[in-house]
Amino acid sequence: MNEHGRINRGHIRVLLVDDEEGYVNVLANRLSRRKMKVRKTYSGVEAIQALRKEDYDVAVLDLKMEDTDGIEVLKIFRKMAPEMAVIMLTGHGSERAAREGVEAGAFDYLTKPCELEELMHKIRQAAGRTVR
Repeated sequence: MNEHGRINRGHIRVLLVDDEEGYVNVLANRLSRRKMKVRKTYSGVEAIQALRKEDYDVAVLDLKMEDTDGIEVLKIFRKMAPEMAVIMLTGHGSERAAREGVEAGAFDYLTKPCELEELMHKIRQAAGRTVR
């Protein structure tokens, strides 16, 4: 076990949720190279289906997507997997909505585009907080 009381599995399991496919693909590749097991999803519906099949330590969830409101997806995640930490991603000018996400149970939020190292730090923080 590590200092957070979790069993070391080697890889942090991350669920990426964003309707910008190019962004998701680049981010997934970069996270995978840093010992993270990444599941890419391109919509709220697809992410919910993925969460039904597998557990994740952290979800990185876009606030504004074509098919779904990120806050609504967050609320569903909280019911389905209350132990999974969620980091909200938001565009400039939507910080208020992201703060609403934190109030609804998100671990934290970052403004897009965010620095990879900043996102990595948040994911590691969030995974360390996750209790299993």
